[in-house]
Amino acid sequence: MAGAATWTTSLHAQKLAMPVIGYLCAESPELFASRLKAFHQGLGEAGFVEGRNVAIHYQWAEGQYTRLPALAANLVSRNVDVVVAPGGAPVALAAKAAAANNAIVFEMGGDPVQLGVVDSLPRPGGNITGVSSLSVDVSPKRLELMHELLPTAAKLAVVANPTSPTANSQLQKLRSAAETLGVHLQVLNASTEKEFEPIFSTIAQEAGGLVFTSDPYFAFRSRQLAEFAMKYRVPAITQSRDFPAAGGLMSYGGDFAQSHRRAGMYVGRILKGEKPSDLPVQLVTKVEFIINVRAAKLLGREFSPSLVAGADEVIE
Repeated sequence: MAGAATWTTSLHAQKLAMPVIGYLCAESPELFASRLKAFHQGLGEAGFVEGRNVAIHYQWAEGQYTRLPALAANLVSRNVDVVVAPGGAPVALAAKAAAANNAIVFEMGGDPVQLGVVDSLPRPGGNITGVSSLSVDVSPKRLELMHELLPTAAKLAVVANPTSPTANSQLQKLRSAAETLGVHLQVLNASTEKEFEPIFSTIAQEAGGLVFTSDPYFAFRSRQLAEFAMKYRVPAITQSRDFPAAGGLMSYGGDFAQSHRRAGMYVGRILKGEKPSDLPVQLVTKVEFIINVRAAKLLGREFSPSLVAGADEVIE
């Protein structure tokens, strides 16, 4: 494609200069620190170290996803060699819309084909490829785990982010799972931090447990969610290991360290001359189930032997 030829030519023309990566992120440097560390690790394994033989321009949306298109356009205007779009579908879609002639490497939990980011997993096409953990597909498993913890609960609640492009598909699968489990599903929406506490306050009185859909906005606010869960004594499960690590009950989701590391490795390969269209989308199929025994005791709950045996990590 003409676009692919443009960025490839640009790379070769600048081979005596330090290549430049444009890093587009929906969150802040503080919230994204562990993911960024994994990205740098993968980049290093491919032979590139920031400041030594590659430069990186960062654009941070600070949790305001509506800023992503403008931030992506800003990176493209700087003539970066590769645009990195980590942390979910909104970032990848913003990068794709802005960068027609730049190589793009995304990292997300959704299905990039279903979301229209790539043509197919083995042949992504165009100027874009990346890594997906497909973590949105495991939201029903979180419901099953909560049901196993609270087998007598007639109603469980689910929180979805209505601004997420994967929310509807996740809710559809969760409703089917709830019907199979024989529980009533109460669906609540949250897309801002101010909506968190009212949700926990409501669930403390109306439902047995709380399940969060896969969404980067929730994942990067694990500490706040854990604090509210303990304050209102609500058993909750999210996608991110950061939640039980911060004192929440349990998590089930993809291994973000691996997906960001692999994204870094792909960026390195592109900087060395490979085309995104020749690099199939990688799937990180490993999922992690983390439980916090101390949180369970504080909530007056106890994990069954089967849940403990199935956990990848038990936080005491």
